[in-house]
Amino acid sequence: MMQLLSFLLTFSLIFLPMNQVKAQPQPEQLSEAIQEIEFLDRMRQSLASTLKETDEKPTLETFKQVCKPVGMRAKQLSKNNPWDVKQVAEKYRNPAHAPTAREAVALEKFAKNPDLFGFWETSNQETFYYRRINVEATCLKCHGAKAQRPDFVKQRYPEDKAYNFEVGDLRGMYRVVIPEVKKQIQAALQ
Repeated sequence: MMQLLSFLLTFSLIFLPMNQVKAQPQPEQLSEAIQEIEFLDRMRQSLASTLKETDEKPTLETFKQVCKPVGMRAKQLSKNNPWDVKQVAEKYRNPAHAPTAREAVALEKFAKNPDLFGFWETSNQETFYYRRINVEATCLKCHGAKAQRPDFVKQRYPEDKAYNFEVGDLRGMYRVVIPEVKKQIQAALQ
């Protein structure tokens, strides 16, 4: 019986006209992704707030304690879920955070709508969720005036674009891609 069910599921997935299926947001997965991204942003804010307590210039060690855990958590979310989570910015420091054409459109939407904190859209077999990241006062220790950037930033990121921000500016966004259930099942069967 189980083999028959598996065969029927595989058969229907292979022969369904994939190009005719429009993705619909999956409320459970979208809700879970939003919750995880909100947790990730609270984590970012909490870690950044530790910089308030010192007048010292940030170091590579500071980066490892404040910024790196956020990136690691985003990677962990991608590993533990069928989603792809990425931090994206027009003025990026890490080239891996450069936007695709689709992501650039989402960033522009945030730039034009300062009160917009998140939105989702569907395309083909995927749901995209975007959540803005705003610059806070503590962010300026590394993302403020170009000349004031810490030495480790200048050395580690010679092509750095992530400076000259002010409090409240759009720093970037989190982007989550949630594949449609059918696509997830196909990937699991391969």
